[in-house]
Amino acid sequence: MRFVAAALCFAETVLCATYSLSDSIVGSGFLSNFNFEAIADPTHGRVNYVDSATAASENLTFASSNTFILRADHTTVLSSSGPGRNSVRIKSNKVYTEHVAIFNVRHMPQGCGTWPAIWETDGANWPNGGEIDIVEGINDQGPNTITLHTSPGCTMPASRDQTGTSLQLDCNTAVNGDAGCGVQAPTALSYGPTFNNNGGGWFAVERATTYIKVWFWARNDTSVPTDVENGASSVDSSNWGTPTAYFPNTNCDIASHFDANNIVINLTFCGDWAGSVYASSGCPSTCVDYVNNNPSAFVNAYFDFASLLVYT
Repeated sequence: MRFVAAALCFAETVLCATYSLSDSIVGSGFLSNFNFEAIADPTHGRVNYVDSATAASENLTFASSNTFILRADHTTVLSSSGPGRNSVRIKSNKVYTEHVAIFNVRHMPQGCGTWPAIWETDGANWPNGGEIDIVEGINDQGPNTITLHTSPGCTMPASRDQTGTSLQLDCNTAVNGDAGCGVQAPTALSYGPTFNNNGGGWFAVERATTYIKVWFWARNDTSVPTDVENGASSVDSSNWGTPTAYFPNTNCDIASHFDANNIVINLTFCGDWAGSVYASSGCPSTCVDYVNNNPSAFVNAYFDFASLLVYT
């Protein structure tokens, strides 16, 4: 179907990008389409990633017909000499190259010390296999930051067609403290408590052979495309307007810097980013002490997914 659509687009000399639904992940589908990574946190967070059985028994994951919840423990005071706060990190069973993924998110983790993320990577070949951070932020400090992390030789132009604001331009993990080439979304509605209070929204990523794009639409945004809002059987990203973040192949060969990636969803605390800037975030105490001693502060530290739709 995609090839027919592509041929029609070419014949009509119209730029279009049509993808067909490959994976519709809703409710318990997250449990069957992802595996739990009970690993040491690569970002050195105050976290203890648990396996699927522990997550289920402690109600850190919950699925119904149209909801998937992923959360951290919010009842336990931690020993300073013991493991971090129990939380969840899941990785898709499938890997993807050229594709569109649409995340319909009702709620994301919030609270001082939190560092939630929705991203794509090849963990076994990082950074050579690339990393796309679709949703990421810390300590309730919005807006959302969208970032690529790569091996050397991938940079972004300072001026490009996007609504977000470019941060660093070199995607190389070996420079700028592995900040990557980030783009800050233009609206506070894209992250944290402001996102949650507005009912969430949609994040979409398109990885093509010559570019990577990410869009965000808030829940009440009148410009959300109908194929995104309705979870259509096919989508045409050329009708979605200017992306929040645009990463062209001008000075970055996408094919050589990104291989087949898994989708990863996780919630950590403190660590290399949230911990390092905690003192300037307006949060109390120190990051580790706060996470250890204030479990009730993390009652709202959870993801609520309505769906994840992947198109290829």
